[in-house]
Amino acid sequence: MALDPTRVTPAEAGFAMPAEWAPHAATWLTWPQNESDFPGKLDAVRWAMADFIAKLSRGERVRLLAGSERAGQQARSYLTRAGAALHRIDWIRHRTDRGWMRDCGPVFVTRSKGAPRRAIVDLHFNGWAKYPDWRRDHRVPAMAAAQLGLPRFDARWNGRPFVTEGGGIEVNGAGTLLSTEECYLDPKTQVRNPGFTRRDYEAAWRAWLGATNVFWLTRGIAGDDTHGHIDDLCRFTGPRTLVLVREQNPRDPNYRPLEENWERIADLRLEDGSKPEVIALPMPAPVIFNGQRLPASYANFYIANHAVFVPTFNDPNDRAALGVLSELFRGRPVIGIHALDLIWGLGTLHCLSQQEPRA
Repeated sequence: MALDPTRVTPAEAGFAMPAEWAPHAATWLTWPQNESDFPGKLDAVRWAMADFIAKLSRGERVRLLAGSERAGQQARSYLTRAGAALHRIDWIRHRTDRGWMRDCGPVFVTRSKGAPRRAIVDLHFNGWAKYPDWRRDHRVPAMAAAQLGLPRFDARWNGRPFVTEGGGIEVNGAGTLLSTEECYLDPKTQVRNPGFTRRDYEAAWRAWLGATNVFWLTRGIAGDDTHGHIDDLCRFTGPRTLVLVREQNPRDPNYRPLEENWERIADLRLEDGSKPEVIALPMPAPVIFNGQRLPASYANFYIANHAVFVPTFNDPNDRAALGVLSELFRGRPVIGIHALDLIWGLGTLHCLSQQEPRA
């Protein structure tokens, strides 16, 4: 029987969101075009993005969105000089409002039986319930489903669109999903789904992403424009292992919130009832630009097929963070990507990327 995504949820059809380390068919990215995202630094950001794409294209395909022919030609120029594998880049003409593919891009779910094996869940990006210009970004999942010929599930709950950003959730591919109370349960600030309760979110993530076990941390890091995204805070590195950032300076604004998360994580049990191994990941010193604290975090790494890419900040803790992650990803080299320019846009490598799993 053919799959009808209007009649069943992904979970009912046997789909679930795989872990980021599952084999990729490609990585989705957007070529930086919005000056307001990186005021005064757009050219530097393009070079940083070209470096990231060049290293990424050595191990997997890249599906790169560019809003115009001119933007595509510009991207080719930068990527050629950066040494990217251009034959592994698919050029997609689609105009976006911003470039944060983690939050607006296609969220993929997979299943082991039945055809098709992959589908896309449209989680209704709305500019983090903060910015008015998000409608072009909102159309990315539908465009991707058409581009790949995949079914698209229209995530809804309580009779209306269900909003979740990819950076606001973290999964281990075995049923456990992590998020933060600050991001989705704050009743006043950047409210994605007005009136939703903790129970609503957990039920919706079960239905649309196949999550059988949801755990909530408390708050995110200082400077986070998304109001508490988990991908700057806590990440799975394996089905039973995760890293959680920790601040050593008691005078830093991050110190108390992160200690609260360390207290909370002691209660985490995985989908089988066991305790995971939790490893401390250091924080860089505060990154300040133009008087603004930026959300610099080593937890915003991206797991590709052939490597793990980690943002670095010209900080003494760069080496320590790369060392911690190298011990956890023994099968993949851990590569630092200079991110001091990227973070001016209030995000780095994980925020910019969205993985497309293989069937």
